[in-house]
Formats: sequence, structure tokens, C-alpha cells
Amino acid sequence: MSNFLIYGVYGYTGELIARFAAERGLKPIVAGRNAAKVEEIANRHGFEWRAFSLDETEKLDAALNEVDFVLHCAGPFSITSRPMVKACLRTKRHYLDITGEIAVFEACAAMDEKAKDAGIMVMPGVGFDVVPSDCLAKHLSDRLPSATELTLAWYGLGRISHGTMATMTMNVGRGGAVRRDGVITPVPAAYKTREIDFGEVQKTGVTIPWGDVSTAYYSTGIPNIEVYSVMPDENLRMLKLSRYIGWLLATGPVQRYLQARIPPGGPSDKERAKGRTFLWGRAADAEGNAVEARQFGPEGYQTTALTALLISEKIMSGEFCAGYQTPAKCYGADLILEIEGTRREEV
Repeated sequence: MSNFLIYGVYGYTGELIARFAAERGLKPIVAGRNAAKVEEIANRHGFEWRAFSLDETEKLDAALNEVDFVLHCAGPFSITSRPMVKACLRTKRHYLDITGEIAVFEACAAMDEKAKDAGIMVMPGVGFDVVPSDCLAKHLSDRLPSATELTLAWYGLGRISHGTMATMTMNVGRGGAVRRDGVITPVPAAYKTREIDFGEVQKTGVTIPWGDVSTAYYSTGIPNIEVYSVMPDENLRMLKLSRYIGWLLATGPVQRYLQARIPPGGPSDKERAKGRTFLWGRAADAEGNAVEARQFGPEGYQTTALTALLISEKIMSGEFCAGYQTPAKCYGADLILEIEGTRREEV
């Protein structure tokens, strides 16, 4: 069995993945910029460790040459993904990350031919965004291959980590996005709302620029895609307000103020154990045919750690697809059902 590198191991999700990896008997090399933090986690689990920043090219390449692939966990990925992907192309090592940012997915997709030439897989989004929703999208597409419209929605019970909130805050003034006729199209923040029947609960969802606006197109070929999320009223008000003062929210002083107010860490083990995720999806074609399905699973960060390691183990067993890939495109719609506690039902 091959080995891998976890970069960004001392972030909330990176540390959780490292812990789960140790519980599975895996021995990844762990890395990040802060030597003291990396060493502490490595010693806790008996891992080898390396310390370097992404602009230290020789150290980065040397670390990648010790493994078969990297699981990149250091956000914001809009800044950190490109140098890591380029290093993977140089060293011919597979690339995984846990991003949810549309721009990162599209940048990775643009490197498809280079990845194929290098014989490597480039698969961003191996966490909660986008594995569960990508698999649901592929499931609906498989049921209705003629589909031209795809609507996805998710609702999570549980709080979010510092890193996730930091990325959301950084993007708060940038509006929303949908896919129309195959093209990712900017729309105002909180562009649409709709009632979503998640089975156990019924909630109002609002459009968000979730990763599937990018990835579901590569997984299914469906040209029109919208993604909805359920959020607290105060977050929805902030989104709507950002339509008018987004320029102000994006300025340095305001960003520094907002970022400084984000609490550290993320949900506790007990909170993750209590948390759950609900997904719903609908695919429709031009003839009026439609299919719907619901999906239920563990809390989002729990899912991220489990799906990231599931895909890592598949690569270590020699299962990968060269080029830019989405989880469901390479591994199929039922990949998510390999995660304990996940189930799907037709509507």
C-alpha cells in the first residue's frame, strides 16, 4: 500500500482527518507551515512530519516525492490550491483537497490535459463539499439521462469551523452563482428562495455558490444547475445586505474586523456525533420528466474526514482516474453510500 501527505494538518479539518487516519492504522506524513504545531500532531499519532510553506518549492517537491499523493487541507484554497497542484504536476503525484470554492474547481478542471499527461488524478472537493451532493447529482442523472436541469439542496445540523467561516467571510461580497446553458453565471447573493422537503424536515432554502455549480456539470453534463442551502435568518439578512454593500464588506479593514471576530476551532466530538446532514435533489428534462431523491448522512465535518480517507484508501489500492475528476465521475454515484450512516431514498 502506498502513502500520502496531509498538508495543513493543524487546521480543524486537517487535524480531524489525521486523527481518523491514525484510528484506521494509516501512517501519512503530516505537514504545514508551523513546525511546532505540525510536530505536536505528528508526535500524538506517531507520524512523520515536515514543515514548509508552499513557496518553498524544493521542500514541497521533496515532500511530495516521498508519497504517492497529497490530501491538501490548508485553505483558503483560492490561494493555496494552485501552487500545490503545480507541484503535483511537476512531481507526478495525485492531488486531493477539501475545497468548496467554485474558482478552485474550475482552475483544476482547466488542468485536465496536463494531469492526464502526468498520469495523475486531480480531484478537489473530497469532503462534504462535494462528495455527498456530487453523488446525489450523479444518481439523479443516471436515473434521467435526458435531464437538462438539476436542483440540489442541503441542510446541516451543527456549527461550522473557523476555517470554513473565514472562507465564507472572505467571499461575502462576491454574490452568488448558478449554471445556465453550461456556463457559470454570476447572480445576486440570495438570488432565489424555495421550500425544500427534506423528508424529516421542511425548510426554506436560498441559492448559494456551492461547489456543485461547477462540479455537477462535469459529473452529469446537465447544463442548468442551482444549489440551495438552509441558513439562519441573520446569515440570510447579511447575504441580502451584501448585494448593496458587498464592496464595503470586501475591503481590508472590514475583512480584518470580521475575521477577528470568528471563534477558533470547530464542533466538538459530541457536537459532530449529534449532527446530521440532509440533501435533496431534482433532475428534469425538456419533456417534463423529472426525478427526485433525498439523502441523509453524518455531520458535515465527520463526513469530510470519512470521505477524504475513503478516497485516499482507494488511491492507495490503485483505484484512480487520470485527469481532472469529481468524486462521482471517477467512483460512481454510490460512493457516498460506503460511508456508515448514509442512506438515500427516492421521492
